[in-house]
Amino acid sequence: METILKTVSRSPITNKDYPIPATVNDQAGIDQFLSVHPGKKVVVVQGMGFVGSVMGLVVANAITEEYAVIGIDLPTPASWWKICSINEGVFPVLASDPKISEYYAKSREKKNYYATCDPYAYSKADVVIVDINLDVKKQTGPGHELLDYTVDLTPFKKAVESIGNNCRQDVLVLVETTVPPGTTEKVVKPLLQECLQKRGLPVDQLKVGHSYERVMPGPKYIDSIQNFYRVFAGTDAMSTEAVEKFLRTVIRTDEFPLTRLGHTNATEMAKVLENSFRAMNIAFMVEWSRFAEEASVDIYEVVNAIRMRPTHKNIMLPGLGVGGYCLTKDPLLASWARMNLFNSNDPLLQSEKGVRINDKMPLYAFEYLQSQYKDSLSGKKVLLLGVSYLNDVGDTRYTPVEGFYNQLQEAGAEISLHDPHVLYWEEKDTWVTQDLNKLLEQDYDIITITTGHKEYRSNPALMAKLQEKTPAVIYDTIGVLTNEEIKTLSDKHMVRVLGRGDLQG
Repeated sequence: METILKTVSRSPITNKDYPIPATVNDQAGIDQFLSVHPGKKVVVVQGMGFVGSVMGLVVANAITEEYAVIGIDLPTPASWWKICSINEGVFPVLASDPKISEYYAKSREKKNYYATCDPYAYSKADVVIVDINLDVKKQTGPGHELLDYTVDLTPFKKAVESIGNNCRQDVLVLVETTVPPGTTEKVVKPLLQECLQKRGLPVDQLKVGHSYERVMPGPKYIDSIQNFYRVFAGTDAMSTEAVEKFLRTVIRTDEFPLTRLGHTNATEMAKVLENSFRAMNIAFMVEWSRFAEEASVDIYEVVNAIRMRPTHKNIMLPGLGVGGYCLTKDPLLASWARMNLFNSNDPLLQSEKGVRINDKMPLYAFEYLQSQYKDSLSGKKVLLLGVSYLNDVGDTRYTPVEGFYNQLQEAGAEISLHDPHVLYWEEKDTWVTQDLNKLLEQDYDIITITTGHKEYRSNPALMAKLQEKTPAVIYDTIGVLTNEEIKTLSDKHMVRVLGRGDLQG
């Protein structure tokens, strides 16, 4: 039983306050929930964030098995409201995917999805899925450059120990969290074994595996879990078979076959490698977009011409920068693992450099605006269209818009925010307006497109509204505006597009 500071957790969805309990004791609630599901296998999902909460939904609506699902998280201001919300009938994630509400309604009808903060839940689990954060702490300099970084496994280890101190000896622990390669074998399994031994339990029945998530918040949120390819491995043959057997009950493997790798080191490396590749691709385009501006070249036109070649279709376009939970840190996790878990003297230099370039992109986008605007930004009214890190999703984790927003604040600008998918920007502790028409009743000195939501793309109504406004700077950081829209808006406004050097002057 853990004593914590009494405080309040507020739901950004309903704006409702939930007093956090002084102690963690939900044994009666868990037992009552499970009494309704006799004979069902119990799956506990550790972590009720963007991945865990929806993973719980998918397991509660498994394809070939009826599970009793328990979501567990810490009783903190950031998480307690999610626990209460799931049990009260309000799912704690807003998304454009209609399957979210459909799956949640089904789980409510079956009464097979419960949330708690009590580690007692692990004692009832046949399967524990680990979906918690493993963060990288970055140290930056005055120019927002990455100076150094640290990977602190302490919170992650504490979460694993919580499982080991309570779980059954024959449990399957499936790590979905993106971790430094080597973590499942060198950290997770030894910790669980140590905990079991301290409890006087054997360790030969314990099963541990890794299968990384590829969750994409947005219109295909559920499909990115249930209808998508999975890579998996176990720490031994027994674990591998158990992971595969479980995944086949929740994923449509007839359409999306599983890929079995020989080692958890390999599955962990696969995740950070695929994200590092994408982050490097984006960083590569950053310097080319700057070159294009200097050479008065439209980099969008150039890239689209190159994409006609089938082998080069995945070349990126410029933008405000890299965001989201994965691409901003995964290359560093890989480099850290090489040096700290496999004792190499050499980091992954190119991967680290890619992160350094991407992290400075919001600053560059701000400096480009300053260079084009000329006047001081102090007191100027600025409207940002989009705060999420990716188009058509409501995810603000590590959004590059935050760096751009911070620069505007430091310059003394008065900032208004719009995003059709975000009600509350948790990292900035601010509410976001979703009524664009109301916002556009005001005049602005600068209107910046910072996220490529479909609401901003080829939208005649929005174009008409912009044409009605008093002259302003319209700044497109991600190439949303078409050539025709740029031409039309330029008759009245000063239009600038990041990477469109042909618009300068």
